Amino acid sequence: MNIKNERIELRSLEARDARAFVELHRRNQAFFQPFLYERSEEFYSADFQIEQFEKNKALAEADEKYVFGIFRTDTDELIGQISLMQVVRGALQSCWVGYYLDQALNGRGYTSDALRLVVDFAFNELKLHRVEAGVMPHNEKSIRVVEKAGFEREGLNKKNVLINGKWQDHLHFAVVNPND
Repeated sequence: MNIKNERIELRSLEARDARAFVELHRRNQAFFQPFLYERSEEFYSADFQIEQFEKNKALAEADEKYVFGIFRTDTDELIGQISLMQVVRGALQSCWVGYYLDQALNGRGYTSDALRLVVDFAFNELKLHRVEAGVMPHNEKSIRVVEKAGFEREGLNKKNVLINGKWQDHLHFAVVNPND
């Protein structure tokens, strides 16, 4: 699956992307650490990531999770990741979105572009009704990203995500398919 605009392309990660993926994470380890779960040293191996890419492909085929690398169109450089997770069908027709971007490229609109593209995919291709996002209350840049993409704040989920051994609060945002 490929989704793109003039600046970025979202595409499924493949074995050829494993080295760049590991390098992205090593380069941003300290930057990502306050926001993501703890990672073992195994996470930082290309072989481990290739296995994860294959698992993600199977989850997409099962309509449960869609994981995309964020690539710059001008350089084909892997600069981040965005995922639609916990896809629920039936009466809910919803999912959660998560994303991260190379610290060196923050503030240039790449994450906003990726979020708009993936929400469009969720609504127009997957025919979902609702996309939800959780953002740590102190992560002002991420709050701006979801708000710029049309998400509205719905509340506070107290101590709902275990990050670095501590339960963290998250602001709850959502956007509803305008076609529904």
